[in-house]
Amino acid sequence: MKICIVGLDDFPQLAKLKTAKYVGGESVQHVLLAKAWHELGHEVSMIVHDHGQGRVTYVDGIRAVAPYSRDEGIPVLRFAHPRLTGMIGAMREIDADLYYQSPAGAATGITAWFCRRHGKRFISRIASDLACIPGKQLIRYWRDRKIYEYGLRNADLIVAQSEQQRTLLQQNYGLKSEVLDMAVEMPSGPQPAKDIDVLWVSNLRPVKRPEIVLDLARRLPNVRFTLAGGALPGSEDYYRTVTEAARSIPNLTCPGAVPYTEVGTMFSRAKIFLNTSQIEGFPNTFLQAWVRGVPVVAFFDPDSLIKQRQLGHTATDLEDMIRAIIRLLADHDERDRIGERARAYAIAQFGPTHIATRYLEMLGTQDASEVLHYGTSG
Repeated sequence: MKICIVGLDDFPQLAKLKTAKYVGGESVQHVLLAKAWHELGHEVSMIVHDHGQGRVTYVDGIRAVAPYSRDEGIPVLRFAHPRLTGMIGAMREIDADLYYQSPAGAATGITAWFCRRHGKRFISRIASDLACIPGKQLIRYWRDRKIYEYGLRNADLIVAQSEQQRTLLQQNYGLKSEVLDMAVEMPSGPQPAKDIDVLWVSNLRPVKRPEIVLDLARRLPNVRFTLAGGALPGSEDYYRTVTEAARSIPNLTCPGAVPYTEVGTMFSRAKIFLNTSQIEGFPNTFLQAWVRGVPVVAFFDPDSLIKQRQLGHTATDLEDMIRAIIRLLADHDERDRIGERARAYAIAQFGPTHIATRYLEMLGTQDASEVLHYGTSG
């Protein structure tokens, strides 16, 4: 089968560019799926932004087609050209059997339109709970939100990350979806010493609430915190505000953006992984922690997975989070038990080849009369 992943931000992750300022969780998923589908014998292409690599590049057998750069074209007019014309031209050039796209945005609708017009199959993957709530999507323009909603309604298969997202899609859009876990890259080689007490990794933007880490570090001066992440395009001022405040806290290290090729080592060094978001999809960082035996402490718990499978602690408020951090750092045995459960679960459930295969199986059986149940709820 010829498969195309529409992921404009994916090239830095695919090519392992250490100069990348921003790598999102969806790019991590796209590249893991691309490599897994390629290993399964499929011909895989990706539509990406041009970073100067040329229109067509091959990385590990995967073709990357770059129709335009991120800032190319005249504002307002560039939606039509080069973005719309470029994406459609690239999809036509690739001529895949199946197109896969996320996260929520105009690209969802453009991909859906192309697939309907040319008789192709289209999988739309939900990346955040907000993508399931009308008007709440992290999409800047009303026009793009409507194009995204068109894409949802015209997908051959919508894949959600959790039962919560499945329910929201049904309630808000009347659309059916299937739940499927994400993929995680397995660590290899010897693991480093645990010299980070509490690790926080994400892109620094308001929805992730990194300022809570600063508050925690001030209130727990004997705990070593690391706050790692770069600025999301458009959130540079917020990034500077957070990092400047972090410099005044002696037990808080703020290394900035860390290349994906190096962030795995950072997870391995951590005793606890911390997430401070109030709303998410299913964070890649949870999987990166669990596969290395690191408990997760978070406010957000997709489908109550942390609580039900005892993979860390779901905090009810800031005081509860502080108590959980103190307890887990003090009790090495409990931390190890949680870590072993988390590692075993991640290895069994989130292997890239398994997840890539399930996507194709779900697409092939979606019209069957039986109801499919996959993912974290199973």
